[in-house]
Amino acid sequence: MKDSYAALALLARGLAGVDVEVQPLEGNAGTRAVLAGKRLLLPAQDDDSSDGERLRCAMVAHAVAHLGHSQPARPARTLKPMGIAIVSAIEDARVERLLCRDFPGVHGWFAGSLAPAPDPLDLGFAALVSRMDRMLMLPAWQDDNHWVNKARRLFDETVASAGLEDHDAFRTIASILANDLGQMRVRFDPQHYAVPAPYRDDNSYLWDFGEAEAPPDEAIALQQPGARPPAPTDADAANQGDGPLPEGAAELELGRYSYPEWDRKLERLRPGWCTVIEKLPAWQSLLPVREQQTAAGNTTERLAPLALPRARQLDRTHRLRRQWEGDDVDLNAAIEVLVDRRLRLRPDPRLFMRPGKASRPSSVLVLLDLSESANDPVHGGARSLLDVEKQAALLLAGSNARGADRFAIHGFSSNTRAEVYYYRLLEFGRPLEAPSRAVIGAVRGRYSTRIGAALRHAASHLRAEPSGQRAILLVTDGAPSDIDVHDPKYLIEDARMAIAEAREAGVRTACIAVDSAADAYVRRIFGWRNYCIADDARSLPARLARMSARLAAAN
Repeated sequence: MKDSYAALALLARGLAGVDVEVQPLEGNAGTRAVLAGKRLLLPAQDDDSSDGERLRCAMVAHAVAHLGHSQPARPARTLKPMGIAIVSAIEDARVERLLCRDFPGVHGWFAGSLAPAPDPLDLGFAALVSRMDRMLMLPAWQDDNHWVNKARRLFDETVASAGLEDHDAFRTIASILANDLGQMRVRFDPQHYAVPAPYRDDNSYLWDFGEAEAPPDEAIALQQPGARPPAPTDADAANQGDGPLPEGAAELELGRYSYPEWDRKLERLRPGWCTVIEKLPAWQSLLPVREQQTAAGNTTERLAPLALPRARQLDRTHRLRRQWEGDDVDLNAAIEVLVDRRLRLRPDPRLFMRPGKASRPSSVLVLLDLSESANDPVHGGARSLLDVEKQAALLLAGSNARGADRFAIHGFSSNTRAEVYYYRLLEFGRPLEAPSRAVIGAVRGRYSTRIGAALRHAASHLRAEPSGQRAILLVTDGAPSDIDVHDPKYLIEDARMAIAEAREAGVRTACIAVDSAADAYVRRIFGWRNYCIADDARSLPARLARMSARLAAAN
């Protein structure tokens, strides 16, 4: 065996141009190779066949690729465990491409040592990463999974635009892919995950997990069987947004409603396609009441209330008398003209009456996007976009506290067409008191954004409102999406159809998009004049107030 490791060390020197110490991995530390500096430790291999020899050569070649092209010991504390695993997998594929460019013969070692193709029905994290590894290694390989195909497309586009040497560009696409897996609610267990490809090392070479310095052998023992990111804390779990609610925070289901959905390819509505589950929010139990009131109430107290203009319309029950012109004669003014003429005085020529304008009641429903992406921080600060949304909605509700307009705040998120969650955070006609502030202040984002079904359900609530101006104002941070839809135009066209249905029912709709790239899709959904884009989320409160006033005052 010593001769075998010596031969592998010579192979490493030939590929890397530097001395690499190749040694056996002592004991049962794990099944993956470990690269520590220029020291490569390989797990025990009893297979002396050609396949076993190829696997050992692939292990050495992969380690050499990292030594030549990767930046070691990057800080891992800024990434979640799933993000670390995806960034590592993309980095593995990148450095292997670079090594194959310099030494084309090593491609056969890598391709022949990949993990067996997983079951196409297995949508677990390890299976998806294994399928991605195969797609990036074998150009002719085909896969029917949307996420796997997106990984190949982004990888190839980055190679064409930035080149294989740009580490940061590949880090960016890894972040996109990790975010997609989060939106798809793919579960990741960092304590039991192992890199799927058997020839790849545990990726401990790439990361600095901030652990106390330890002898190399002890550090190796801590990092097997795979790259072992720090376990998520309770706070991290609370911020994940897709896990179960804590005990005592069970949500009360109020009802289930079926709605159609527009299929743009079939050009027809699919009846009963989506299920909206209306729930009574239980987020107030996630925080002490005093903390909720501090978070939700103090924000609006620091901001001056806004005076919102109110809609006015002609009202024939309210008559304006003594007018210069009008559609009727003011009899009282006519009698005074006759009296003035008898007295030989100059009469007042204002003899007419016309209808006056009375305040028109309006009902405005602010619909908040409560998807997982709303938890992202604003401009790298401590506050999330959802915090800004809540602040803006509370400010608007407080400004309308003594007005005649009816105002409501609802929210939604979706987990496929079968589970579109809808929350009535503040009802029409209900005052903005401490309990309502607490509910809104403690709300958190989860799941995805199926806008069409939520708009249809919101419009159904507005149909029960008194006659007058009725409007929905949607606040969102991105295009409609859900994990069971891979056509990016599908949900956009469905939302557009939902807007048309609401318009026919006498409900106006408008949107504020906190997304600098929203112009194309939001214009397609809402039309030219019924949206605005908040490039800076901090401007959302003022924009929300102006748009709400515009809807309430519309003719």
